[in-house]
Amino acid sequence: MLLKEIAFHIHLIMAISWIGGSVFMFILGITLRDKKAQQEVYPHVGPIFGWFEVIALIALLTTGFVLGGYYNLFELILNPNGSAISDAVVKKSILVLILTIATVIHFVIAYKTNGKERTKVEQILSRGSSMLIFFLNLFVMHYAIVLRDIL
Repeated sequence: MLLKEIAFHIHLIMAISWIGGSVFMFILGITLRDKKAQQEVYPHVGPIFGWFEVIALIALLTTGFVLGGYYNLFELILNPNGSAISDAVVKKSILVLILTIATVIHFVIAYKTNGKERTKVEQILSRGSSMLIFFLNLFVMHYAIVLRDIL
């Protein structure tokens, strides 16, 4: 019981940090149009944010597995039964998988090109994965709320 409570609180704090940071970086990316300003800000903020996000993602996945095991949600992922909880956990799991892949792509490109000029493909993949991460966060949060209401 204590492990479940600790895992839930860590999961909640990391989710708030993850989504809040994502919103901040998204707004920064939209509002910071000046190329020179971007070159001054991103090389400093990006690595700090990136490593924090990696730690947050690892914590979210770890605590998500703990909570999934506690609530027997893996059975519903492997054998969906059409119930509200089954649908929510399957949808959230798919979104988290896509979100994790997008995060890895974005992190690798950002880390590799920090302080350097990006190729057109790197630019498209970086911005596209960043935008995908931002929007997926909102849907993952929705299904987290649905699951919390049911559980």
